[in-house]
Amino acid sequence: MSAQPLARAFRQIGGMTAASRLLGFGRDIVFAALLGAGPAADAFLVALKLPNMFRRLTAEGALANAFVPAFAAARQDDGDEAAMALAGETQTTLALVLVALVILGEIFMPSIIGVLAPGFAETPDRMAAAVSLARITFPYLPMISLVAFWSAIANADGRFMTAAAVPIIFNLCLIAGALMIPGADGWLAGEKAMPLAVALLAAGVLQMGMMARLLRRTKRMPSWRWPRLAAPVRRMWRQFSVASAGAVAMQVNLIVDLVLASLLPVGAISWLYFADRVAQLPLGVIGVALGTALLPRLSAQLRAGDGAAARQSLAGAIQLAAFLVLPAAVALITIAPQITSGLFGYGAFSEAAITASAAALMAYAIGMPAHIMMKIMQPAFYADGRGGFVLGVSIAAVAANIALSLSLMPFLGHVGLALATSLSGLFAATALAVALARRGQLQLPAAGLVLRICLASAAMLAVLLAVSGILPGLPAAAELAILVAAGGGSYLAAAAGLGAVPRQLLRR
Repeated sequence: MSAQPLARAFRQIGGMTAASRLLGFGRDIVFAALLGAGPAADAFLVALKLPNMFRRLTAEGALANAFVPAFAAARQDDGDEAAMALAGETQTTLALVLVALVILGEIFMPSIIGVLAPGFAETPDRMAAAVSLARITFPYLPMISLVAFWSAIANADGRFMTAAAVPIIFNLCLIAGALMIPGADGWLAGEKAMPLAVALLAAGVLQMGMMARLLRRTKRMPSWRWPRLAAPVRRMWRQFSVASAGAVAMQVNLIVDLVLASLLPVGAISWLYFADRVAQLPLGVIGVALGTALLPRLSAQLRAGDGAAARQSLAGAIQLAAFLVLPAAVALITIAPQITSGLFGYGAFSEAAITASAAALMAYAIGMPAHIMMKIMQPAFYADGRGGFVLGVSIAAVAANIALSLSLMPFLGHVGLALATSLSGLFAATALAVALARRGQLQLPAAGLVLRICLASAAMLAVLLAVSGILPGLPAAAELAILVAAGGGSYLAAAAGLGAVPRQLLRR
């Protein structure tokens, strides 16, 4: 399969993801201005992390990585009816397990929050707020997990746009919830962030409705089928077990960061959150979009025995990523203070919070290319039935992250946690790349192209440094807008002049 269809799929997914992430920045700007980076924000972020963490274990990552190859294989070997039967059994099993998990979570929520954020025990009000908010947000888990599962079905059929647009609903609802904070009354005023928790549930209902409408319109909505665990279903769940274990390992990283950050001064959880939100923009637009487009493509190519096409698809994705992520990482490191101030430096978000978040952003940006490479390379292993290797690498990366976090936090505080995340990601990406290279499945971009991309990034760096030196005194938002325009324009101009633009982009 040529790189051109991959570029088109990436454009569809990446465009909608970019729109969602930019809207997410609007959400976080309102969030920062109204809640700041204090106890209320810390409590809500812990409550929000709980359903998001389990979602990645169940549907968004692990189940999608197991289900899409199994769905493609069932459709090719036994026909579309067998593939939809597999989808129906998977859907029923997923819903039953998640509803049971929510019931248990509601009962034992104080203990769960105590494990996730042990530092909250020293501030009882923050602990009580986190428990109350988490009990409202946790039912979001089965909703968004079904949305992610239905999105995997749509992606397997080559329909990426609606699934990629679903997060826009999430951001719109959270913005509406944040705007309700100042005027909240009645039970909504029980905790300062309660309108956000209620808005999260509304987002889940609307997201389910949007994906269900797409699948019904295209006649791809699975029927609710009692699990019979036929051979294809058992194979899929075995793959899921491996993929889920890998996802569990990666979630341990997040839990370790949360536990350790809760032991730092009040606000550390929020500083890391806002820095991570900025770093997640390139990761989502580039890494997640390319990984999502690659998985069904690689599954079909490897199933057909076309190793050369699969290798070319992976190479095209790496070229696109290199062209986009290297300048993004340079820019995030260079103008991190201006980014943080221009996006979040309003209202309750103090100068100290801006400085602390900017320092964490620099540390996250160091590892951003590695994390994007992981997102691109992992589908090659899952499509080839080698999820066990990803699991092993994930466990090793978790061990490295814990060791680095414990080593760096005493000296660097919350920045040490962000830096540990980056360094452990670099280790994991290197391990995956070496494994693919040994099997002859990794085709890296030509050294000349990478050099030209680096030179174009260096030209952008020079422009950013020069422009940032003459802008102080302007409003933060204006300064950021000028830097983004100057940096992006100079990079594109330099890349075009040096011939650094990948061919699949030039074709379009």
